[in-house]
Amino acid sequence: MKQDGTVDKDSVVTDNSELLRGGTATAVGSWPGTDPRESAATILGELPDLPHLVELPGRGVGADLIGRMSALLVDMRFDTTTRGYRLAPRPGGVSRRARDLLRADLDTLEEAWEAAGSAGTGRPIKLQVAGPLTLAAQVELPSGHLALTDPGALRDLSESLAEGLRSHVAEVRKRLGAEVVLQLDEPSLSAVLEGSLSAVSMLDSVRAMPEPEALTVLNTVIATQSAPVLIHSCAAPPALALLRGTTAAAVGFDIATIGTRELDSIGELLDAGKHLVLGLVPTTAPATPPTWRDIAEPGVRLIDRLGFPRTTLATQVLVAPACGLGNTPLTWARKALTLATEVARAYAEDPESLTFEEPSSTA
Repeated sequence: MKQDGTVDKDSVVTDNSELLRGGTATAVGSWPGTDPRESAATILGELPDLPHLVELPGRGVGADLIGRMSALLVDMRFDTTTRGYRLAPRPGGVSRRARDLLRADLDTLEEAWEAAGSAGTGRPIKLQVAGPLTLAAQVELPSGHLALTDPGALRDLSESLAEGLRSHVAEVRKRLGAEVVLQLDEPSLSAVLEGSLSAVSMLDSVRAMPEPEALTVLNTVIATQSAPVLIHSCAAPPALALLRGTTAAAVGFDIATIGTRELDSIGELLDAGKHLVLGLVPTTAPATPPTWRDIAEPGVRLIDRLGFPRTTLATQVLVAPACGLGNTPLTWARKALTLATEVARAYAEDPESLTFEEPSSTA
């Protein structure tokens, strides 16, 4: 890594191991409903190659992406405001609820893991957490300002997060006898770089963060982890040029947010040896029920347009829903996983054979 937080352009990611394999289906993290037992059984059954610890934001405070972090941070806790979460001087109801929910989720996952015969097998599991920049962009200080606006607070929050994630990964690895992939969710990353975050008050402002500074924050957290890291962003468009410079093993994004300007960055991600987690399955059911071929086509055309061999789909591309499914009807959420699995299988088995009708043109 260079002093500015970037990696050498020609460096190749080597920590993917066998945990991040092309032609694999996974999901982003959130899931509809409030029943952790049913959700865990569904995810383990539908995503055999890379299941994940489910987030159930429908349970309310402490169960969503940001609130759950109160259970993982070291020596930092949250309470709530009318706008969301803020750092609290001492543990309170929010932090206790977040810890209780996470503990129950882990207990339920462990039971389902054993029931599936996966205990001690080294089967991979994915954990999702808020990345440091999104966390700092969504959590307020006791003063009412966003943590992102205070360099000291951002540093402390990132260090607490890094330490908490090390412990979280180690616990899950020990409890399940599993290998772990760690996903950092950064939906606010593009807004952080653009300076487009909404301030808490009219008198406050949130500056655009320079890319080298953002890279340093991300890479510092990644460097402390013992598991390969995937950075996922549902932003439109995602900050792919910056993510290319991180030491993450994989980058995930919604393919619908990609335009011509992002193509070079995607090609550079693949050239760097990183894996792509393509969000191909929409989070809401289309008016016309799609087939797996409909879902597969954009990924195939992307690889063809970039000039990479179709085998790249089998070696470097994972398939997922476009974003979390927490607000999706359960019937479509289940269908989304089925479609992702079918597409991943097609990418893994014989991507060269995939053909699609050319779009019709008019004179």
